[in-house]
Amino acid sequence: MILVTCAVGKELAFLRPQPHVEMLVSGVGPVEAASAVSRALAQSTYDLVISAGIAGAFEGAAELGDGVVVSDEMLELDLETGAPISLPEDASIVNHASSDLTLVDRLVELGFRAVRGITVSRVTATDLSAARLGAFGVGVETMEGFSVLRAAEIAGVPAVEVRGISNIVCDRKNSRWDFSAGVQGVQTILTALLSLVVPA
Repeated sequence: MILVTCAVGKELAFLRPQPHVEMLVSGVGPVEAASAVSRALAQSTYDLVISAGIAGAFEGAAELGDGVVVSDEMLELDLETGAPISLPEDASIVNHASSDLTLVDRLVELGFRAVRGITVSRVTATDLSAARLGAFGVGVETMEGFSVLRAAEIAGVPAVEVRGISNIVCDRKNSRWDFSAGVQGVQTILTALLSLVVPA
């Protein structure tokens, strides 16, 4: 069984019921995503988790309406200055989680772009914030990606993240926000992904 998760149901309204696919609408943001996916993984057995939905792309990483696969996702867990948090010697911070690289490679072979992602708890709306986040070398900004990949990682279940680009990460008035374009992008790449992993 494959678990496909999104934040808002309208992101995947195109997805038709399939015998080997279950859809979970987690709610918006990293906490809702982590909680909902962790609960689902504790209650049922899945062979794969797919995090899908819309995302913003940093300038040059992708165009509106593109479908991209996210190879790995990070979460800012540090000081405001960017310096690491001082912790006791036996403590550590997990701020990266990865998609299944075999599936990433297969999607790249089909012509989709692989990018790195960053999970945020608020949508970037200024050029200053976009520049700061872009300096991490990421291509897309999401609000749930890290949480879903990390929950699956802890549960020992393979996972992959795919996104449709709905806007450019920059000053909000120049972002060209287009929900429909994002949905079209995620539909294209999710359909391709499911053709690779769902039994015929």
